[in-house]
Amino acid sequence: MSASRRSGTTDELGPEDPGPGGAELLAALLDGMDAALCAFDADGVVTHWNREAERILGWSAAEAVGRQGFAGWAVRTADAEEVEGRLLSAMDAHGRQVHEFALLTKDGGRVLVRTQSAAVRGGDGKPAGVYCAFSEVHAQIDLERSIALSEALLENASWGVVLVDADLRPAVANEHAAQALGMGRTALLGRPLGELLGQGVEELESALSHVLAEGAPPAPAEMWVSVRATESGEPERRCWRSGFLRLASPLAEEPVPLGVGWLFLDVTEAKQTEQEAAQLRFRSQQLHRASRAAGECEDPTEAATVQLDFALAGFADHALIDLVASRTAAEEPVRLVRVAATPAGAPGPCLPVAKAGLPVRYLEGHPAPQCVDRMGSVRASAGTAPPERAREWAAARQWPEDSVHALCTVLRSRGRTLGVVTFLRGASRTQFERADAAYAESVSARVAASLDLADVLGTG
Repeated sequence: MSASRRSGTTDELGPEDPGPGGAELLAALLDGMDAALCAFDADGVVTHWNREAERILGWSAAEAVGRQGFAGWAVRTADAEEVEGRLLSAMDAHGRQVHEFALLTKDGGRVLVRTQSAAVRGGDGKPAGVYCAFSEVHAQIDLERSIALSEALLENASWGVVLVDADLRPAVANEHAAQALGMGRTALLGRPLGELLGQGVEELESALSHVLAEGAPPAPAEMWVSVRATESGEPERRCWRSGFLRLASPLAEEPVPLGVGWLFLDVTEAKQTEQEAAQLRFRSQQLHRASRAAGECEDPTEAATVQLDFALAGFADHALIDLVASRTAAEEPVRLVRVAATPAGAPGPCLPVAKAGLPVRYLEGHPAPQCVDRMGSVRASAGTAPPERAREWAAARQWPEDSVHALCTVLRSRGRTLGVVTFLRGASRTQFERADAAYAESVSARVAASLDLADVLGTG
């Protein structure tokens, strides 16, 4: 169906001889546009009408072209004079004129539209007519809202927003995301995610690839990641609650992936608080279970080792009990005797050692004697040393070779220092912290009470 009618009026709006196929080309161009387009000659007669105009109002080009204005068919009779005056006023104005008014559809409905109209000049430079582009106002408002939402997300959102392209590289990022990743908004664009994140990058890339292929997951995911770019230079471990949206081009007939919208919120503090609360509940339950189990033991020394067995669950890999040997003089160095230990290899219960009574040859500055001298907790760690160096570090301190982190707590009962308990962790665990020391001291107090009772009863 042609979008225009060949007439004298049409010749005023276009070339007198558009050439072979010129009218068809013009009609195809008009029909291929997403905006509704129509045109009027200087007398207000409709000369052009494209398919988008037909879609919005229902009137075909054959029904619209040649009509005098919109009166009686596309607008109410009462509004016709005002609407025509607004549209044709563009012939005497400079630039585009924007108006909003109601048009009638072929089935009798009303559609509020926003129009942009401008004059068409003839060969002599005089006004020859008006062209008009119009769209439904609600569609325009939806578009403006979408643009406003996009700008607000990228500028003012209190969570990170990153558009990741099909190659899994950031293409757009808001200010919050840039701060979370430790870079400027332009500096992080186009970089591989592996340059921005350490721990957790494989999980994130897997999630992004899944969204590109299958679509967004039904619920947000919590991901622990480490950010490489930090002021201290050390990767910072964070928990980000992440949501994903697959983005596709709205202009293609078949969805063409543009990338993934990645939105994330930092919930590190909340997760850490939640983990600490769960840890405290578990440790409290373990102490309660340990007290009940120790109460069933007839031998106080056995009760002390049972206390340690319960304490090790989720806390450490090994535990050692060293008691202070008797001194002949107060100025003599502290000598410690190993009385109980967990197996050096596979996990197992804390049991008395066969060579009890022989002092352990601790080097000067060892954490265990320091703990007794200070009457407080002492922490030590091999840090990130290579495995061979870590084994040498543990062997020099008379600890199992897989030990990497240590926490020594003093055993005191009724004002007396009885010895020290050493808790040891392997490389798969984190270093001991202050909260760990408080828990270890609670355990040591219970162990010391049992050992002191054993000493009183003469069973130690």
